[in-house]
Amino acid sequence: MNICSFRRYATVLVAAVCLLAGSAPSAAAKKARALFKETVHDFGKVKQGDVLRHEFIFTNQGDAVLEVERVETSCGCTAALASANKIPPGSEGRIKATFDSRAYTGRVTKLIYFLSNDADSKRRELSITADIEVAPQPKIELDKYNMDLGVSLEGESPSAKVLVKNIGERELRVEIDKQDVKFFADGKPATFPLFIPAGQSAELEFQFPPQTRPGMLRDYVLIRSNDMVRSTLSVYVSRYVLTKKDLKDLFEKYRSILGERR
Repeated sequence: MNICSFRRYATVLVAAVCLLAGSAPSAAAKKARALFKETVHDFGKVKQGDVLRHEFIFTNQGDAVLEVERVETSCGCTAALASANKIPPGSEGRIKATFDSRAYTGRVTKLIYFLSNDADSKRRELSITADIEVAPQPKIELDKYNMDLGVSLEGESPSAKVLVKNIGERELRVEIDKQDVKFFADGKPATFPLFIPAGQSAELEFQFPPQTRPGMLRDYVLIRSNDMVRSTLSVYVSRYVLTKKDLKDLFEKYRSILGERR
């Protein structure tokens, strides 16, 4: 074989090898895959106030490490946490979910979102459901939550009244702790805890200390009770305090107008 023939043969052989190499299937990229035993859990009937817990179990059935990016929930009443951030192939992981049923009634569903590097489903939705039964209990209701007392004169002790109602089926226990404020119930000095039978109400009066600082004053009173849903309520009270000099100046300024209206 001469040199030219050898070169042509070598060129054809190299081209054939390259063609065969290009047509051969490439090795498949490794992937992570999370397989859950269940994505929905129903607790059935539970009592309001129960803290419910459940674990969603999954396995990495891929051939790459499953990386858990984060776990999200649909509301603050539900918490969820992954047992590990990286799950090797063939290994098992868990999502621990906790739900506080205190403020809920009836059938409730909460969602949990599992985000990972799963090639087929990067965002997986899980859910927990419960039928929350409410036992007879006290329920608090106020006739007002904001009060404007208008103008107060320095040295005066302004007061505000709020009606506390028990619209529940059991006795309501009320606690108030506010320094420098005197409390009266139905016109008499109040002692706490104050007990209000089911279906009844009590008028609470807040008497503030003598006003010494002029200008706009804002205050609040916290009312705590054994109502499981609304255990703490806030009553906001505002007033504008005038000094005696301010009052005198106003009177002098508008003396003519006040005289005409007599």
